[in-house]
Amino acid sequence: MRSSTRECAPRVSEKRRAPLGVYLATAWLGLCLAAALFGDFLPLPAWNDYDYDFQSSPAFTEGHLLGTDPDGADILSGLVHGARVSLGISFTAVLAGGVIGGLLGVLAAYRRGWVDGVITTYFNVSLSIPTIVLTLVMVAVLATPAVDGSSSGIPRELVLIISLTLVIVPVLGLLARGSALSWAGRDFVMVAESIGMKKRAILWTHIVPNVLPTMMSIGFLAAGIVIVIEGGLAILGAGATPGASWGSMLAKNQSNFTIGPYPTLVPAAVIALTVMALNYFADYFRTKIDDRESRL
Repeated sequence: MRSSTRECAPRVSEKRRAPLGVYLATAWLGLCLAAALFGDFLPLPAWNDYDYDFQSSPAFTEGHLLGTDPDGADILSGLVHGARVSLGISFTAVLAGGVIGGLLGVLAAYRRGWVDGVITTYFNVSLSIPTIVLTLVMVAVLATPAVDGSSSGIPRELVLIISLTLVIVPVLGLLARGSALSWAGRDFVMVAESIGMKKRAILWTHIVPNVLPTMMSIGFLAAGIVIVIEGGLAILGAGATPGASWGSMLAKNQSNFTIGPYPTLVPAAVIALTVMALNYFADYFRTKIDDRESRL
């Protein structure tokens, strides 16, 4: 009996759609990025303007969509401006730390010997310094306020970026080193070495492109951790300018939590949603990377 062509033809596998969580996380992070980039074009009062006629106003108050805090500052305006500061500090610190730590980690893994020893020792020593202590010292030394109230040093936001970058470098550096070591032992790298391909070309052609996906996956996780750390530092008095970031909004209103928790819960919810979205991306990309490496 002649078999049907339809039966013999192989079935084309349908393209798997991304989970719903990816779309939700993308929508939330896109909203936060849009607020950070285009917040100045929104018809909102300045984040540090105080409307003394509407102090501790609830949501949907006239002129204040999300209400005001006990000082009369508009909460929605604070969230929009806080997106710029919190995401700016987080993404800048992770990007700078990832670039510096990634390059050092890949260099240590590929050169080995004394280069690996020096770089690995630097990573281990850096990790032994507590993040809170390092940031508090740097803020106290580099961003000390003057007697008249003005800043006599570097802006706090920049000090936070520098200190958090120093924290991220060894974390992502050790990750890049471990990933590079695993890829350096693969067959295609050994074949490239055997045919006389230069080490620099092998590094940039075969190793770095395979290390980058893992770095991106952990980078999302690190960005969420940095946002939480900035909030904790703000509560300790070493964060961004009071009210300028999501974390400093928490610190600013924490003393009034028992009287009216709303101005504190709103930025806390925004931080929680942002961190969950970043963590979801980290898990999703980690799964994709594992599937990719299992096929190589």
